Amino acid sequence: MGIFSREKKETLDKGLGKTRENIFSRLGRALMGKSKIDDEVLDNLEEVLISSDVGVDTTLKIIERIQKRVARDKYTSTSELHLILKEEIAALLQENQSSEVSDFDLPDGIRPYIILVVGVNGVGKTTTIGKLAHQYKKKGYSVLLGAADTFRAAAIEQLTIWSERVGVPVIKQQMGADPASVAYDTVNSAKAKNVDVAIIDTAGRLHNKVNLMNELSKIRKVIQKVDPTAPHQVLLVLDGSTGQNAFEQAKQFTAVTEVTDIALTKLDGTAKGGVVIGISDQFKIPVRYLGVGEGIEHLQVFDRMEFVDSLFKQQ
Repeated sequence: MGIFSREKKETLDKGLGKTRENIFSRLGRALMGKSKIDDEVLDNLEEVLISSDVGVDTTLKIIERIQKRVARDKYTSTSELHLILKEEIAALLQENQSSEVSDFDLPDGIRPYIILVVGVNGVGKTTTIGKLAHQYKKKGYSVLLGAADTFRAAAIEQLTIWSERVGVPVIKQQMGADPASVAYDTVNSAKAKNVDVAIIDTAGRLHNKVNLMNELSKIRKVIQKVDPTAPHQVLLVLDGSTGQNAFEQAKQFTAVTEVTDIALTKLDGTAKGGVVIGISDQFKIPVRYLGVGEGIEHLQVFDRMEFVDSLFKQQ
């Protein structure tokens, strides 16, 4: 099972429980009384996927692939539809993952490895940073946090609490301080102290895209004064429980900054886990992490095969 222990797999299975139940109950109703895969069955399947927050464009792509496969391989029984759907979703996710799964490993030769974390307020951004710091520390890496979300005092306090919980230092200033200044201090300190990875929190305001773009651009420029190759990862955190809202947030942030990876949080409390499939497909940005619970261990590296296996797990 690769990097997935039995405990991790059980957590993922449980975390996707509501989504799985939602999809299969809808699919069961859609196939009731049907024995052959025909246009009506595919229309019903289309409705199931769209209502499960997979997204219209991605749903149409999946339906088209299933139509071609049914015609080519002469599948006719609706009992085979689960398997075909599972295989096509897995194939689609594979196309949009740029690299193999790694268990919170940092690439060789880049130190400090600078991660800039972006996302709107309330999506679990700071919590994701804390959990990520814990995983890196557990792997033996030295970690430094940067509290560059200076717009909200609560954000600085929350990151400080996480730094104490995980046992890693945090660079911070007062509320209202220049975020770029905090980012600069963080990278400078990480370099001076030979830290392996620095994770920088940023403000999550979307009410003014110009301000957001300017702020993120300024942070990037000051970081590059210390390390011209940084940031090495721009991680966009999205709340999976918001369904189509997550698509809109991804649109906004990918328009103003160069997002390299996505973390989808709060999947354990929602039936909208299908959003993972649509976001991966529509934005062609790797889904790197899934948040599947409130515990410190409940941030998992995204493994498409384990995800699909859990999504289609028979009860």
